[in-house]
Amino acid sequence: MTRWPIALLFALLPMTSFAQQPVPEIRFDADPEFLKLPTDLYLGEASGVAVNSKGHVFVFNRGNTTGPAYAATASQLLEFDQNGKFVREIGRNLYAWSYAHTVRVDRDDNIWTVDKGSDMVVKFTPAGRVSMVFGRKKEASDEAAAWTRVTPPRPHVDGNFRQPTDVTWDPQGNIFISDGYINSRVAKYDKNGDWVKSWGEKGTKEGEFDTPHSIASDARGNVYVADRGNRRIQVFDPDGKFQRAISVVGVPVPADARPAIGNRPTAETAATQQPGAPWAVCITPGPN
Repeated sequence: MTRWPIALLFALLPMTSFAQQPVPEIRFDADPEFLKLPTDLYLGEASGVAVNSKGHVFVFNRGNTTGPAYAATASQLLEFDQNGKFVREIGRNLYAWSYAHTVRVDRDDNIWTVDKGSDMVVKFTPAGRVSMVFGRKKEASDEAAAWTRVTPPRPHVDGNFRQPTDVTWDPQGNIFISDGYINSRVAKYDKNGDWVKSWGEKGTKEGEFDTPHSIASDARGNVYVADRGNRRIQVFDPDGKFQRAISVVGVPVPADARPAIGNRPTAETAATQQPGAPWAVCITPGPN
């Protein structure tokens, strides 16, 4: 099977001619009532959505909040069938739940969650049982404070994350985690969950990152990292060797853009809000 990246719809377009290419329209049907929730269950901010081979939909949302208004636990993993009927909640009261970020489903229908608040990545079996845990949140008996950004950045620690964002796998089953808001690197594990290496640090050069926000791999094992703060997607081989960068610059904010909260972003105020700042990367299946 051949797979090709559709990274923000511009990965396959020549860089010199992108500005002249029409943007393809992604057609969709809107169904605001597709998910049938029980009467006593509500969605919070839906930060991640994934689908398994049966068409079941997994929503990792910032719901189930407990604790103080600030720093409340906000992670809940819900499963719906292919018709939107509620099936179950997975991982209720899990120690890793803190602040939901991403959910992914691998080729064997295992369910993976990335929790930015707890610094933990959890692999569930299709039956919903925990089978692997990566990273560790700060213990309640230790300093009870979130990681902060300092200059210069703290050294990386193998096996630990600081606000991770996403996870992907290559054809050999190696695991790649984008780590993330604080560490600005990619962590690699083998298929058994053993630590292999990491690459990257905070910066703007090749192989450096500013908020690696999403990650995906293609059929050849190349790894695509959404380097959001640098407004580019960087491509690496499975060993972390830089291959190329895909970027869109000079695109203005649409005149009719309306932010959900706050002031309308500008180039000076919020680079991650600008056109071309990739928040997600998708690798779509191609022809057999």
